[in-house]
Amino acid sequence: MTPTRWPSPAKLNLFLYITGRRPDGYHNLQTLFQFLDYGDTVTITPRSDGQIHLLTPVDGVPDEQNLIVRAARLLVQEVQRVGKTVPGASLAVEKKLPMGGGLGGGSSNAATTLVALNHMWQSGISIDRLAELGLTLGADVPVFVRGHAAFAEGVGERLIAANPPEKWYLVLHPGISIPTPVIFKDPELPRDTPTRSMEMLMNCEFRNDCEVIARKRFREVDALLSWLLEYAPSRLTGTGACVFAEFDTESAARQVLKQAPEWSQGFAARGVNLSALHKAISGQAERW
Repeated sequence: MTPTRWPSPAKLNLFLYITGRRPDGYHNLQTLFQFLDYGDTVTITPRSDGQIHLLTPVDGVPDEQNLIVRAARLLVQEVQRVGKTVPGASLAVEKKLPMGGGLGGGSSNAATTLVALNHMWQSGISIDRLAELGLTLGADVPVFVRGHAAFAEGVGERLIAANPPEKWYLVLHPGISIPTPVIFKDPELPRDTPTRSMEMLMNCEFRNDCEVIARKRFREVDALLSWLLEYAPSRLTGTGACVFAEFDTESAARQVLKQAPEWSQGFAARGVNLSALHKAISGQAERW
């Protein structure tokens, strides 16, 4: 029953446009996801009793509401539905990614749980079905399940593989958490950005429609972006709170990181179009 460690990488929204509000209250988006070679780690210890246990509970979050537990139990149901036996697993997460940061930490943890357990249990559930299961947990989970940079539409679930340049990024967190509903419920949020083709968007200056609201409502985000824009093209990722700047080299990113405001936290990482999780599944991963 040897534990195994699985990458749970961060993502950036290199651009994010809101093209309309749906009847169900959600919003239609056009966004470009790219992974980072940086993130959390999910450790899975096999069991033989068919049970799912969480070894790293989160304060204030019942285990049954934790995304990785929900992901594991969804897979258990799917495996049992196709008539196979479930060995069970104990799950633990080593967190590097901040909650409410716009880096997709929780969604990535859920996706890693689905993909890694499916691999370990030799369940044979297709990647398409895993993505469908992931979508019931959150709109960002399918891109992590599929593991390739992607242009996304709908609520983020309609994915087309993309290959944006793999630049270096400096990611800074302003020390606050921004709940996604706070941004999407703001009456001043732009909701009528014209729908454009992937080809057109890839050749435009990248923007994030959520940035204007995050800067208006959270002075820490505004201050950090104002500082970062002095050094390089910079944007909000997702609905925040993290902001990022792009660089051509690691040394350039790390040089600016050294000068970051003391009240912020950050890291430098390479953007990658194939996630570390899928490299690990195929045996290509370097030590995570």
